[in-house]
Amino acid sequence: MLIDHWKGQDAAVETILYWGSTGSKVMEVQRKLKQWGYYDGPIDGVYGPETFEAVKLFQRKNGLKVDGVVGPQTAAALGITLTGTATTSYQASRAGGTHSSGDLYLLARLVHAEARGEPYIGKVAVAAVVLNRVKHPSFPNTIAGVIYQPGAFTAVADGQINLAPDEESLRAARDALNGWDPTYGALYYYNPAKATSGWIWSRPVHIVIGNHRFAK
Repeated sequence: MLIDHWKGQDAAVETILYWGSTGSKVMEVQRKLKQWGYYDGPIDGVYGPETFEAVKLFQRKNGLKVDGVVGPQTAAALGITLTGTATTSYQASRAGGTHSSGDLYLLARLVHAEARGEPYIGKVAVAAVVLNRVKHPSFPNTIAGVIYQPGAFTAVADGQINLAPDEESLRAARDALNGWDPTYGALYYYNPAKATSGWIWSRPVHIVIGNHRFAK
Protein backbone atom coordinates (compact mmCIF):
# COMPACT_ATOMS: atom_id res chain seq x y z
CA MET A 1 0.00 0.00 0.00
CA LEU A 2 1.53 3.32 -1.05
CA ILE A 3 0.98 6.16 1.38
CA ASP A 4 1.75 9.46 -0.30
CA HIS A 5 -1.16 11.80 0.33
CA TRP A 6 0.03 12.99 3.73
CA LYS A 7 3.80 12.85 3.36
CA GLY A 8 4.37 15.19 0.44
CA GLN A 9 7.18 14.00 -1.81
CA ASP A 10 8.29 11.14 0.45
CA ALA A 11 6.39 7.93 -0.24
CA ALA A 12 6.36 4.97 2.12
CA VAL A 13 5.22 1.38 1.81
CA GLU A 14 3.77 -0.41 4.82
CA THR A 15 6.22 -2.87 6.29
CA ILE A 16 3.75 -5.18 7.99
CA LEU A 17 0.91 -7.27 6.60
CA TYR A 18 -2.35 -7.72 8.47
CA TRP A 19 -6.05 -8.42 7.99
CA GLY A 20 -7.18 -6.13 5.19
CA SER A 21 -3.80 -5.93 3.42
CA THR A 22 -3.74 -6.82 -0.27
CA GLY A 23 -1.17 -7.33 -2.99
CA SER A 24 1.72 -9.48 -4.14
CA LYS A 25 3.33 -9.75 -0.70
CA VAL A 26 0.13 -11.24 0.69
CA MET A 27 0.15 -13.74 -2.18
CA GLU A 28 3.72 -14.63 -1.26
CA VAL A 29 2.66 -15.29 2.33
CA GLN A 30 -0.27 -17.39 1.15
CA ARG A 31 1.96 -19.46 -1.15
CA LYS A 32 4.43 -20.19 1.65
CA LEU A 33 1.67 -21.13 4.08
CA LYS A 34 -0.01 -23.36 1.52
CA GLN A 35 3.29 -25.01 0.62
CA TRP A 36 3.83 -25.93 4.27
CA GLY A 37 0.27 -27.07 4.91
CA TYR A 38 -0.97 -24.18 7.04
CA TYR A 39 -3.34 -22.67 4.49
CA ASP A 40 -5.81 -24.18 2.04
CA GLY A 41 -7.52 -21.04 0.76
CA PRO A 42 -7.04 -19.24 -2.57
CA ILE A 43 -3.82 -17.45 -3.54
CA ASP A 44 -5.68 -14.20 -4.13
CA GLY A 45 -3.55 -11.58 -2.39
CA VAL A 46 -6.30 -10.70 0.09
CA TYR A 47 -5.43 -10.96 3.78
CA GLY A 48 -8.76 -12.18 5.11
CA PRO A 49 -9.86 -14.52 7.91
CA GLU A 50 -8.38 -17.70 6.37
CA THR A 51 -4.97 -16.09 5.94
CA PHE A 52 -5.18 -14.57 9.42
CA GLU A 53 -5.87 -17.95 11.04
CA ALA A 54 -3.15 -19.64 8.96
CA VAL A 55 -0.59 -17.05 10.03
CA LYS A 56 -1.54 -17.54 13.68
CA LEU A 57 -1.16 -21.31 13.32
CA PHE A 58 2.25 -20.85 11.71
CA GLN A 59 3.30 -18.49 14.48
CA ARG A 60 2.10 -20.88 17.18
CA LYS A 61 3.95 -23.83 15.65
CA ASN A 62 7.16 -21.84 15.24
CA GLY A 63 7.40 -20.19 18.65
CA LEU A 64 6.53 -16.71 17.39
CA LYS A 65 4.23 -14.12 18.95
CA VAL A 66 0.72 -15.23 17.95
CA ASP A 67 -1.06 -12.11 16.70
CA GLY A 68 -1.94 -12.95 13.09
CA VAL A 69 0.29 -10.14 11.84
CA VAL A 70 3.19 -10.68 9.43
CA GLY A 71 5.88 -8.38 10.78
CA PRO A 72 9.66 -8.72 10.43
CA GLN A 73 10.05 -11.83 12.63
CA THR A 74 7.19 -13.77 11.07
CA ALA A 75 8.30 -12.71 7.59
CA ALA A 76 11.83 -13.95 8.31
CA ALA A 77 10.46 -17.28 9.53
CA LEU A 78 8.44 -17.54 6.31
CA GLY A 79 11.53 -16.73 4.28
CA ILE A 80 10.15 -13.56 2.72
CA THR A 81 11.17 -9.90 2.89
CA LEU A 82 8.95 -6.91 3.56
CA THR A 83 10.63 -3.92 1.98
CA GLY A 84 9.56 -0.49 0.75
CA THR A 85 10.96 2.38 -1.25
CA ALA A 86 11.02 4.56 1.84
CA THR A 87 9.87 4.40 5.42
CA THR A 88 8.88 6.96 7.96
CA SER A 89 8.75 6.45 11.72
CA TYR A 90 6.84 8.42 14.31
CA GLN A 91 8.16 8.47 17.85
CA ALA A 92 5.39 7.59 20.26
CA SER A 93 6.44 8.05 23.84
CA ARG A 94 3.21 6.64 25.25
CA ALA A 95 3.07 3.52 23.13
CA GLY A 96 6.80 2.93 23.45
CA GLY A 97 9.25 2.91 20.56
CA THR A 98 8.72 3.94 16.99
CA HIS A 99 5.86 3.20 14.64
CA SER A 100 5.95 2.85 10.88
CA SER A 101 3.83 4.71 8.38
CA GLY A 102 1.83 1.49 8.09
CA ASP A 103 0.96 1.70 11.79
CA LEU A 104 -0.14 5.32 11.36
CA TYR A 105 -2.32 4.52 8.38
CA LEU A 106 -3.92 1.48 10.03
CA LEU A 107 -4.64 3.46 13.19
CA ALA A 108 -6.18 6.23 11.08
CA ARG A 109 -8.37 3.67 9.33
CA LEU A 110 -9.71 2.50 12.69
CA VAL A 111 -10.33 6.08 13.80
CA HIS A 112 -12.19 6.85 10.57
CA ALA A 113 -14.28 3.69 10.86
CA GLU A 114 -15.07 3.93 14.58
CA ALA A 115 -15.29 7.70 15.16
CA ARG A 116 -16.72 9.33 12.05
CA GLY A 117 -18.99 12.14 13.21
CA GLU A 118 -17.24 12.46 16.58
CA PRO A 119 -15.48 15.70 17.58
CA TYR A 120 -11.76 15.83 16.80
CA ILE A 121 -10.78 15.12 20.41
CA GLY A 122 -13.03 12.04 20.24
CA LYS A 123 -11.10 10.77 17.23
CA VAL A 124 -7.80 11.20 19.08
CA ALA A 125 -9.36 9.43 22.07
CA VAL A 126 -10.23 6.33 20.02
CA ALA A 127 -6.66 6.17 18.72
CA ALA A 128 -5.35 6.60 22.27
CA VAL A 129 -7.36 3.59 23.47
CA VAL A 130 -5.59 1.42 20.89
CA LEU A 131 -2.19 2.67 22.07
CA ASN A 132 -3.13 2.15 25.72
CA ARG A 133 -3.95 -1.46 24.89
CA VAL A 134 -0.60 -1.89 23.12
CA LYS A 135 1.10 -0.98 26.40
CA HIS A 136 -1.17 -3.13 28.59
CA PRO A 137 -0.12 -6.76 29.29
CA SER A 138 -3.66 -8.07 28.71
CA PHE A 139 -3.61 -7.09 25.02
CA PRO A 140 -1.37 -7.70 21.99
CA ASN A 141 1.70 -5.46 21.95
CA THR A 142 1.38 -4.14 18.40
CA ILE A 143 -1.11 -1.72 16.88
CA ALA A 144 -2.18 -4.24 14.25
CA GLY A 145 -2.46 -6.98 16.87
CA VAL A 146 -4.76 -4.85 19.02
CA ILE A 147 -6.94 -3.72 16.13
CA TYR A 148 -7.33 -7.18 14.64
CA GLN A 149 -7.76 -9.03 17.93
CA PRO A 150 -10.90 -11.06 17.23
CA GLY A 151 -14.03 -9.34 18.51
CA ALA A 152 -12.25 -6.19 19.65
CA PHE A 153 -13.71 -3.60 17.28
CA THR A 154 -17.01 -3.47 15.42
CA ALA A 155 -15.35 -1.73 12.48
CA VAL A 156 -13.20 -4.81 11.83
CA ALA A 157 -16.14 -7.18 12.05
CA ASP A 158 -18.30 -5.20 9.61
CA GLY A 159 -15.50 -4.32 7.18
CA GLN A 160 -15.48 -0.56 7.73
CA ILE A 161 -11.81 -0.82 8.73
CA ASN A 162 -11.07 -1.10 5.00
CA LEU A 163 -12.39 2.40 4.24
CA ALA A 164 -9.75 5.00 3.36
CA PRO A 165 -9.27 7.45 6.24
CA ASP A 166 -9.77 11.18 5.76
CA GLU A 167 -7.16 13.80 6.61
CA GLU A 168 -8.67 14.48 10.03
CA SER A 169 -8.44 10.81 11.00
CA LEU A 170 -4.80 10.75 9.88
CA ARG A 171 -4.08 13.84 11.96
CA ALA A 172 -5.86 12.35 14.99
CA ALA A 173 -3.87 9.13 14.72
CA ARG A 174 -0.65 11.14 14.45
CA ASP A 175 -1.53 13.22 17.51
CA ALA A 176 -2.21 10.08 19.55
CA LEU A 177 1.09 8.53 18.42
CA ASN A 178 2.84 11.73 19.48
CA GLY A 179 1.50 11.35 23.01
CA TRP A 180 -1.93 12.99 23.32
CA ASP A 181 -4.32 10.86 25.39
CA PRO A 182 -7.62 12.64 26.07
CA THR A 183 -8.90 9.47 27.78
CA TYR A 184 -6.30 9.44 30.58
CA GLY A 185 -5.45 5.79 30.13
CA ALA A 186 -8.76 4.26 29.01
CA LEU A 187 -8.72 0.71 27.65
CA TYR A 188 -12.35 0.60 26.52
CA TYR A 189 -14.94 2.87 24.96
CA TYR A 190 -18.53 2.42 23.86
CA ASN A 191 -21.53 4.32 22.60
CA PRO A 192 -24.36 3.71 25.10
CA ALA A 193 -26.92 4.09 22.30
CA LYS A 194 -25.35 1.20 20.38
CA ALA A 195 -23.57 -1.04 22.88
CA THR A 196 -24.94 -4.60 23.00
CA SER A 197 -22.46 -6.15 25.42
CA GLY A 198 -23.70 -6.30 28.99
CA TRP A 199 -20.12 -6.66 30.22
CA ILE A 200 -18.99 -3.29 28.88
CA TRP A 201 -21.58 -1.51 31.03
CA SER A 202 -19.82 -2.88 34.11
CA ARG A 203 -16.60 -1.01 33.38
CA PRO A 204 -16.12 2.16 35.46
CA VAL A 205 -16.52 5.17 33.17
CA HIS A 206 -14.19 8.07 33.97
CA ILE A 207 -14.71 10.39 31.00
CA VAL A 208 -17.27 11.04 28.26
CA ILE A 209 -16.16 12.52 24.93
CA GLY A 210 -18.78 13.07 22.28
CA ASN A 211 -20.98 9.98 22.02
CA HIS A 212 -18.41 7.66 23.56
CA ARG A 213 -17.89 6.67 27.18
CA PHE A 214 -14.30 5.76 28.07
CA ALA A 215 -13.47 3.24 30.77
CA LYS A 216 -10.60 1.34 32.33
